[in-house]
Amino acid sequence: MNQSTPAPTGAGASAESEVVDLCRDLIRIDTSNYGGNEGPGERAAAEYVAEKLAEAGLEPEIFESRPGRASTVARIEGEDSSRPALLIHGHTDVVPANAEDWTHDPFSGEIADGCVWGRGAVDMKDMDAMTLAVVRDRLRSGRRPPRDVVLAFLADEEAGGVYGARHLVDNHRDLFDGVTEAIGEVGGFSFTVNENLRLYLVETAQKGMHWMRLTVDGTAGHGSMTNNDNAITELCEAVGRLGRHKFPVRVTKTVRSFLDELSDALGTELDPEDMEETLAKLGGIAKIIGATLQNTAAPTQLGAGYKVNVIPGQATAHVDGRFLPGHEEEFLADLDRVLGPRVRREDVHADKALETSFDGALVDAMQVSLKAEDPAAHAVPYMLSGGTDAKSFDDLGIRCFGFAPLKLPPELDFAGMFHGVDERVPVEGLKFGVRVLDRFLDQC
Repeated sequence: MNQSTPAPTGAGASAESEVVDLCRDLIRIDTSNYGGNEGPGERAAAEYVAEKLAEAGLEPEIFESRPGRASTVARIEGEDSSRPALLIHGHTDVVPANAEDWTHDPFSGEIADGCVWGRGAVDMKDMDAMTLAVVRDRLRSGRRPPRDVVLAFLADEEAGGVYGARHLVDNHRDLFDGVTEAIGEVGGFSFTVNENLRLYLVETAQKGMHWMRLTVDGTAGHGSMTNNDNAITELCEAVGRLGRHKFPVRVTKTVRSFLDELSDALGTELDPEDMEETLAKLGGIAKIIGATLQNTAAPTQLGAGYKVNVIPGQATAHVDGRFLPGHEEEFLADLDRVLGPRVRREDVHADKALETSFDGALVDAMQVSLKAEDPAAHAVPYMLSGGTDAKSFDDLGIRCFGFAPLKLPPELDFAGMFHGVDERVPVEGLKFGVRVLDRFLDQC
C-alpha cells in the first residue's frame, strides 16, 4: 500500500496541464450504474486510476466486491505518519445518460465553450481527476503531505455504495487505519455574491435517505367490469398525496449557519419560514439549498399491470425519501399518515443523516487554500440534500466534509449539472481546483 521511493524526476507535466486530459479520459470510460449488478461496472476506471497512481510511485490495490464492481485504494506516506491520516475519496460510477438528449455525446469528454462535457463531469470525475493530477505532480516532485493520505476511488456510490465504500468499510477497514478526517464530493464550489465576495459552500451535513417501494394489493378482474378495489387507483391517490405534500420547515444547525452567513453577505434577512422569498435570493444554488429546509419524498417510479383489459391485483411505486438530521422518526410518521393504511412501505435502501461542525484545523486549511487562490473567497457550511459515501466512512468515526473546490462562472447552473443533461465542468474550474487542493494538502 505504501509508495516506493523513486528519486524525484522533476516537475514534469504540471497538475494543471494534465487535469483536463485525466478528466476527459475518465469520462470516456462508461461506468454507468443502473443499480444492482447491471451496467459496465467500474473495473476499467479502477485499472486506469491504478495505472496513473503506479506511474507516480504508489502501490495501489484494486478491490472487486462483485465481478466488474471495482474500487482502487492507495496510501501516501506523509512526513509524519504518527499523525492521524486524511482520506480523500471519490466515486468513479455515474448515473446513466441518453446520448440523444445531449448537445455533445455524454461519454466523449468533448471540450466546448470552455468546458469539459460528459456524464460525470461534476459528479464526480472532475474531483477524481483533480486528485490524480495533484497527487501525481506532488510525488513526481518529491513533495509529501504533512501526514498520511489515503486515496479511495470507489464503485457504486450512485446506488448507495453497497459494492464500493460499504464493502470496503465492512470487509477491509484496515485500509483506513488511523484516518480521522475525510474530504469528498459536492462541496467547495463557489456562489458569486458580487465581484468582491464569493461564497464557497463546504458540505458539513447531508440528509439521510429512505429509498422505498410502496405496494397496494387490490382485487384483480376484467377491465370492463366495475371494480371498487382497484390497486392502481388506490396507489395513485396515495402517491399523488405524497407528491404534493409539504413537509414542515425544520432549520438545522448547519442550515441556520449558512443562512446567517448569506444574510450577512447579502445585507438582508433570509427567513427560512418564508421559503419562496428566501430561495428567490439564492440564484443558482436555490435547488441545492431549498431541499435542506425540510424532509422530502419524491415519487420516481410506477408499475402495475400486464394487459389493457386486466385490472391487476397489485400496484407498486418507488419513492426517493430524504430526511434531515435528527428528524427521521418524524419523517417516517408523516409518510405513513399521508400514504394511509392501504399502502405497504418497505425500504429498498436506507442510510443515516450526517452533521458535523464547521471548525477545526482542516476547515482552516480549506479557508486558507481558497483565499490564496481567490481573494474574494469566503468558505461557509451547508447541507447536501443528497447523500455520499461519507455515510459509510462515518461508521469508522471519520469526520467527513464535502470539499471538491471549483471556482464557477456565476451564470452556470451548477445544481442542474448533477444527474442532468449536458453535464459539464469549466476547464478553468478544474485548474483552480488543482491549485486549491495542492495548497490544501500542504496545510492539512
